[in-house]
Amino acid sequence: MKKICLITTISGTLRSFVVGTAEFLHREAGYDITFICDNDDAFAASLPPYMHYIPIPMKRGVSLGGIGAMMKMVKVFRRERFDMVQYSTPNASLYAALAAKLAGVPVRLYCQWGMAYVGFHGIKRVIFKRIEKLVCTLSTWVEPDSFGNLKFSHAEGLYPENKGSVIWNGSASGVNLNKFDNSQKPVWRAEIREKYAIPDDAVVFGFVGRITRDKGINELLAAFKAFLQKNSGAYLLIVGNPELSAAVDMSLYQWAQEQAHTIFCGRTSTVEKYLAAMDAYILSSYREGFGMVVVEAEAMGVPVIVTDIPGPTDAMIPDETGLVVKKADVDSLVSAMEALAASPETRQRFGLAAHKLAAENFEQQRLFQAILQDRKRLLGEE
Repeated sequence: MKKICLITTISGTLRSFVVGTAEFLHREAGYDITFICDNDDAFAASLPPYMHYIPIPMKRGVSLGGIGAMMKMVKVFRRERFDMVQYSTPNASLYAALAAKLAGVPVRLYCQWGMAYVGFHGIKRVIFKRIEKLVCTLSTWVEPDSFGNLKFSHAEGLYPENKGSVIWNGSASGVNLNKFDNSQKPVWRAEIREKYAIPDDAVVFGFVGRITRDKGINELLAAFKAFLQKNSGAYLLIVGNPELSAAVDMSLYQWAQEQAHTIFCGRTSTVEKYLAAMDAYILSSYREGFGMVVVEAEAMGVPVIVTDIPGPTDAMIPDETGLVVKKADVDSLVSAMEALAASPETRQRFGLAAHKLAAENFEQQRLFQAILQDRKRLLGEE
């Protein structure tokens, strides 16, 4: 029985992108699965008995505590003798890559689901790029979740062209078409619009994710404010928790909080219902590994607007399932919003093509099967 350890900084990433794959790997290949992340009793209690959990204190952001996390991982890796260690998210990847190398883990897989340094400038960008390259160097194999980021990484010299690959068509976990059930769209659309008193004929834009600068929240709110001046009946649904910092324009955020047409929904476990209520989904990010919600929106037959960055542009077809706008460009985003708002026919055409793209190219079980074949390859079983 092969032993695999899966590591992220916090449990939320494991829940969203890793646990489903791990269950499939155990069921289909009998792999022994261990998770490592920051302490989370609720996550531990949610795991089936055949999965192991080892909490190691880790927080987002670089700190001296990372040295302790790395040393604890070294001890765990030497004791457990894993055949493979897989890691993602910036902090956990650095600690795990160093620890796995020191402990002599034979397969060290870096799931490169987003690069922090891409959103930085100056010396901070230089430092974090060097950290990213170190993680790639320490890893025996690197797997970004989009072809755009694979090409970007090679161009940036993070790892050579003979090192690294994308599984199937990309994404970290694929889309579960049972959960994102397009046949339920009319029901869910009516439910959410009734919940927030949104008229059935109103044009609704939406965003799902952390409310941070890197997700383009400043540009999103500025664009909607400009759009609303000419389209007073429109709405913006924002689904996710705020992670406010000095980089978030608080005057815009306060404006959004105070007027009725921007609705902050908080975090939800039924994101599919909120997507169903949208006429267009917007991802205005500065950086992404893939932008999984783009595919989830498409699975619900919702057109998308994404920035011209690697990842999201791999998850859609420009001018067929949605529109591509310039990163950090409010005018470009407003123009795209106006184009979709003005044409119900375009939204319908994009939505039909979007559902077809998601169902044929990102269905979860097919991705899981491709991941299993890849893990067998890395473990020398094929």
